[in-house]
Amino acid sequence: MFTSASLEIMDAVVGWLLQPVIVALLLLIALAVWELGLLLGERAGGLARAEARGSIGTLSRRARRRIDRADLLARVGPMLGLMGTLIPLGPGLAALGRGELDVLAQAVTVAFNTTVLGLLAGILGFLIGRLRRRWYDAAIARLEALA
Repeated sequence: MFTSASLEIMDAVVGWLLQPVIVALLLLIALAVWELGLLLGERAGGLARAEARGSIGTLSRRARRRIDRADLLARVGPMLGLMGTLIPLGPGLAALGRGELDVLAQAVTVAFNTTVLGLLAGILGFLIGRLRRRWYDAAIARLEALA
């Protein structure tokens, strides 16, 4: 059904994806740390200052942008983590068949590490998004009550 050439091409393309997936996961973790800093700033008074300005439209736009970024973390992080899990397992299992346990051990280590990073990004994104939704909804409700 599949030729050996097409399988080799597919293996090469999938193999090339591992490094970009790892880089993307590291960037997502950096974004999550950045978002945590923004979240702390919002809680420490940034949201209260934005609410004091009194513009519901501006506050709504700001909320939408920040919540969308948190949602991106919550959704993309686990997807990339899964990709980073599956990509090295193919060659790792092939190495097991050849008796190369050190190659399998390296592949499993990469798989577990990318899984953890993806889940961490997803968890942080989910928590940041939930808190922001609650805080911005309450701020917008207070502004609407004043209007």
